Amino acid sequence: MRQTLTQEFAKIYGASDGLRFFFAPGRVNLIGEHTDYNGGHVFPCALTIGTYAAVKERTDKIVNFYSMNIPTSGVISIDLNNELKPSKELRWAAYPAGVIWAFAQKGMKLDHGFDILFNGNIPNSSGLSSSASIEVLTGFTLRSLYGFDISNVDLALIGQFSENKFNGMNCGIMDQFASSMGKKDHAIFLDCATLNYEYASVKMPDAKIVITNSKVKHHLVDSAYNDRRNESEQALKDLQTVCNIKTLGDLTNEEYDKHADVIKDPVCKKRAKHAVYENQRTIEAVKALAAGDIKHFGELMNQSHISLRDDYEVSCKEIDVLVDSAWKQPGVVGSRITGGGFGGCTVSIVKNEYIDAFIENVGKEYTEKTGLTAEFYVVEIGDGPYEL
Repeated sequence: MRQTLTQEFAKIYGASDGLRFFFAPGRVNLIGEHTDYNGGHVFPCALTIGTYAAVKERTDKIVNFYSMNIPTSGVISIDLNNELKPSKELRWAAYPAGVIWAFAQKGMKLDHGFDILFNGNIPNSSGLSSSASIEVLTGFTLRSLYGFDISNVDLALIGQFSENKFNGMNCGIMDQFASSMGKKDHAIFLDCATLNYEYASVKMPDAKIVITNSKVKHHLVDSAYNDRRNESEQALKDLQTVCNIKTLGDLTNEEYDKHADVIKDPVCKKRAKHAVYENQRTIEAVKALAAGDIKHFGELMNQSHISLRDDYEVSCKEIDVLVDSAWKQPGVVGSRITGGGFGGCTVSIVKNEYIDAFIENVGKEYTEKTGLTAEFYVVEIGDGPYEL
């Protein structure tokens, strides 16, 4: 990868001496979807696929961005002497530019610029957090180049802050946290209300994680993602009239059922039910994994999908075809939509000896029913960001 980055950097920017190379992973969430901004628990892991960067410092105040994944955008430049504001001209570079803006908002201003070249091997718009990967990668790079004294948890928070405030995407903390805090062969059991977390070993000698890309692109900023957040917040306000809670994640299933009728809007009621039940499912799933009960873990994944499909309504026809097909296959422990929704990917746990048949059968049925060709990735759980 270093050689590829070096050659391309020299082609785009001229000289390639003094280059430094960095990586930050994408992530997949095993269970706990749309619970992060609802004050619940999530259970993501970092992947060994992600985003790479080659960087060279400059002596002036110009920062140049180039992506090998979107070469038609060419080099996008900003001048650190000017106030950085969101604009359509930034296009994809709004993600790394937003992190530079967020660093400045936190009192960490850059005294000189740099040239940076990105190359990611996360499929675009797949729901595996290519945006969070770029944000964490940019933050990690800035910390390394300029010597800022901040932790990896800070990198996650800055990435989220930039996406919320600069890019207008009202996401929770999960994606950036999973990328910045990843640990090989472990998932992160994260309480999004407190940021307390623990690593849980996900060594499955008899099975692997298979991600299936529906090739249906979601664009969450323009989609119903922010609507879901607003609907959940309205449900929380209604519940707070009778319950002493800060977030939906504070409720047990029984407490929710007891007070659900206080939620006036039936749509908001469904959203809250998902947030509460999914949080409890996630807590239960981590216990099941620790006890070696992978069968129960898979059952909870399946329940998660049904809830995301029916109560949170973030699935779509194509994703449901993939999940329904996966559930019918031998050797499948569990399968569900993963990520923000409205397309993207499913995550399945499949017994090793059935993986080839799973890919063939699900792929065939998906094409027959949708006319689309799915992509399959048998993934490994990797570490957080590092310098190559």
